[in-house]
Amino acid sequence: MARRITLDFLKTETASGLLLVVAALAAIVLANSPWSQAYFGFIHAPFTIRIGAFDETQTILRWIEDGLMAVFFFIVGLEIKYEVLRGELANPRRLALPILAALGGMVAPALVYLAFNLGPHGQPQGWPTPIATDIAFAIAALAVSGRRLPPTLRVFLLTLAIADDLGAVAVIGLMFTSGLKLAAVGGALVSLALMALLGRWRGAPYLLYVVGAVLVWAFTLKSGISTSLAGVAAAFMIPIEPRKPHRPGVLEDFMESLHPYVAYFILPLFAFAAAGFSFRGLTLEMLFGPIALGVAGGLFLGKQIGVFGATAAMIALKWVRRPTGANWLELYGVSLLCGVGFTMSLFIGELAFPTPETSAEVRVGVLAGSLLSTLAGVAVLRWSDARRGREA
Repeated sequence: MARRITLDFLKTETASGLLLVVAALAAIVLANSPWSQAYFGFIHAPFTIRIGAFDETQTILRWIEDGLMAVFFFIVGLEIKYEVLRGELANPRRLALPILAALGGMVAPALVYLAFNLGPHGQPQGWPTPIATDIAFAIAALAVSGRRLPPTLRVFLLTLAIADDLGAVAVIGLMFTSGLKLAAVGGALVSLALMALLGRWRGAPYLLYVVGAVLVWAFTLKSGISTSLAGVAAAFMIPIEPRKPHRPGVLEDFMESLHPYVAYFILPLFAFAAAGFSFRGLTLEMLFGPIALGVAGGLFLGKQIGVFGATAAMIALKWVRRPTGANWLELYGVSLLCGVGFTMSLFIGELAFPTPETSAEVRVGVLAGSLLSTLAGVAVLRWSDARRGREA
């Protein structure tokens, strides 16, 4: 009987989840301490990678976001592929639920943001800022919410967040991408095709899959498209079948090998580099301006309205099935966690508002909305977890 494939860091592991939270808090403290110059000097220090024809210089922060986090998205893609082929999402009606919920979770936050910014002093161009969910932080929040929650909630949140972020990446591509390099896009597509062919070779060395994934990532980086797409796309090319009978599948081997590095190194490092920003210079006008209120309202109110509203409507109409073992309270708690925009929202906000004044308002709104969503979501899920404990 084949083993059930899971990612330990996507389970309710308080150790890795707490490590991620501690790293984020440490970043915020350092960014507002006497050592802030050293902190910002580190994450913004330029670093060059030169291998053959590949020559790229970026800051440490961007290398973590575009490089190391691509490995996280690769793992996420492997989990999604398994669940679609063999797991919870093999039923099309279950796959449709998180995808349509993600659509609701993009439309409602944008509308809430516009409600605050259609006035004379509003900035409507920032509507994409609250539409995305930060996968890493949302999963970490779910991880510390309880040990009795059904595993289908993780799959639901993960699939929803991936669909959500893919939609956000498409919005970025349409609204903020300039100078798209078609030759690099072609190189990435060719590399993906070669990985797909490699999957037909039952005894293919794992090193060739690694080389193919790196090529996909490198071409995607040069194309101007988010490397998160490269990680997910490369994962979909990894075969699920084993190379030899009675052995774990290729997909499972990659997941188990990369898991410790992602859970206990890449994600905490990402949190430490991306979470820190300074509160200096903030005013009451910034705290209660239309941008800050629109972003915070979009994340905290818009996300839960859009995700839970779409979920409840589809289940009530019997178009889809509720995740196995999950109750309505838990679905609402996950809907709240979808409002953890954090790094994705900060990234989109920087694109929409490049000036320092408006950028500060975006950061306030993202922090407030994400924090409220985290606290409310964890509280609801812990309540449900406690109820399960009493019933047991």
